[in-house]
Amino acid sequence: MTEETFLVPTNQYLKAGIHIGTKFQTKYMARFIYKTRPDGLAVLNLAKIDERIKIAAKLLATYSPEDIVVVSRRENGWKAAKMFGKATGVRVYAGRYPPGILTNPNLESFIEAKIILATDSWPDRNAINDALKMGIPVIALCDTNNQANNLDLVVPCNNKGKKSLGLLFYILAREFLKEKKTIKSDEEYKPQIDDFTEE
Repeated sequence: MTEETFLVPTNQYLKAGIHIGTKFQTKYMARFIYKTRPDGLAVLNLAKIDERIKIAAKLLATYSPEDIVVVSRRENGWKAAKMFGKATGVRVYAGRYPPGILTNPNLESFIEAKIILATDSWPDRNAINDALKMGIPVIALCDTNNQANNLDLVVPCNNKGKKSLGLLFYILAREFLKEKKTIKSDEEYKPQIDDFTEE
């Protein structure tokens, strides 16, 4: 993959540390790992990260914003996820996921979602389990230490860093809006990367 086909310049990905994994690697995530650094940290393949963000944006764009739910139990993803919701009109649960909202029609807060996006498959497992019960597809951001069973689409990335998650949700929102034909080009996209990133 050449630099020109990336969604953002390579150095922007690198600066955000979107490719820096953990010291622990699961068997499933091995295919997304480019190398292991001398300090033991795994490094994810940038081309695969970029490719999966494109696929995720295309997949999400086949749904109406009100049918999509984004969950982020991990605090580092709250600002990015909320900004994604603001930019796209998608429903976001940052913090504790309210149990049963996808599965119990008797709840006042019950919602009918058609797809969910989880920031991290481990802290967000309750939402993922509910989605599985309801037969709702799941997209999850996965680091090198994540299990990826029961996920329909894995987007490999550093899902722990604020800058990494900020950049990922920034790109995802932009690509989603382009797929939806809400905006025609990157230039029409108003939010700035800083709007998604915690300082």
